Formats: sequence, structure tokens, C-alpha cells
Amino acid sequence: MSEPLTIALSKGRIFKETLPLLAHAGIEAIDDPETSRKLILDTNHDDVKLVIIRASDVPTYVQYGAADLGVAGKDVLMEHGGAGLYEPLDLGIARCRLMVAGRGPWSEQAQRLRIATKYVNSAREYFAQQGIQVEIIKLYGSMELAPLVGLSDLIVDVVDTGNTLKANGLMPLESIADISSRLVVNKASMKRKHRRVQAFIDQIAEAVRRQENAA
Repeated sequence: MSEPLTIALSKGRIFKETLPLLAHAGIEAIDDPETSRKLILDTNHDDVKLVIIRASDVPTYVQYGAADLGVAGKDVLMEHGGAGLYEPLDLGIARCRLMVAGRGPWSEQAQRLRIATKYVNSAREYFAQQGIQVEIIKLYGSMELAPLVGLSDLIVDVVDTGNTLKANGLMPLESIADISSRLVVNKASMKRKHRRVQAFIDQIAEAVRRQENAA
């Protein structure tokens, strides 16, 4: 029997856009995470399991070996820092941008700017590179509300279409990073299960190339 593989995924857009890539590697989920209450999903291979967790937890599960591989957005990986992980492949899915947004163009002011975000590390590093002192206010949701009620001057968040910003009277102001989902691998798994893990990476890479050529 082949060495078992555990793959960490999050619900929603990343899961749906990862499914065709997994299918190319011959892996299909038996259960649908949107309807199943299971947190560990079986696949058509007895030795391959899918662990369904919060997107922000994927790098941690992979880092500590609770999963051999995972799929996580670059925004999450930037915030995590990448310790204990290999990041061998940009999957080119779930594309968006990490951006500074606010009610209108801003200028550097004497007072410290207040930034609302869940991307604390990325925001702090970005403004530090600009030589701008900021106060970071960590939020877990509804970022767009913060400038409207005076909680913050600006927000840092991922932006896809920009429709949510526009609906709340905000606009994207500065781009911090282009975001897409990446395949990440536990370093110990890469050594202990090298042949199996490398074969999986190669199959996913081929699937990504096919998608890009078909686009």
C-alpha cells in the first residue's frame, strides 16, 4: 500500500477550484464539504484524506505535520511567514489582490494612521517599508465598516471585484501584493514520503499547465 497522504483544504472558492487539479492527479472527494459535517473527507483512494479547516489554519496544519500538503492563499502564507513549509507551486487559482483601501486618496500625515485589518504582519511590514507609522487594529471581519464609523483611517484586505468596497463607499488605493493559491508541503513529509509527494506535485503542476494553456 502506498504511503498515506493528508491534504489540507479550506471550504469555498479554494476547494472548488482545487477539485479539477486533484482530479487530474486521480483524486476525487467522496463527500462534499459544503453539505457534509465531516472534517476529514474520504477520497476514491483509501490512503488519501482531505482535511477541511479554516483557510488561515492551513499553513499551521502543514507546518506541524498534521497534513502532508495543503492549498493556501498567498495572503495567508505571507501572514503566516512560511516556517516549516515548502511552497513549490503557484496554482494560479482564487486570484485577488491584497490592497490598501479607504474612503478616498490619503496623504502622509503627522498623526499615526490607523489601519484595520486581519493581515496584521503584512500591513505592518508594508507601511514600515513606506516609512509611515501606523497603528494596527486587528479585525476578523467586516473590514469595510471600520472607516465608515471612524474606527480606522484605512483598511488592508483582499480585493476581488471591488464591488463590496464600492457598495460601502470605499475604493482600492494601493496594491500590496497579487494573490493566488499555492501548494504547500510539510518539510518532513517531503523527506519521508519524497517519491509520493513529488509525484503528486508533478501531477498538480501538469494540471496547472493544462489550465493555463486552455485559458
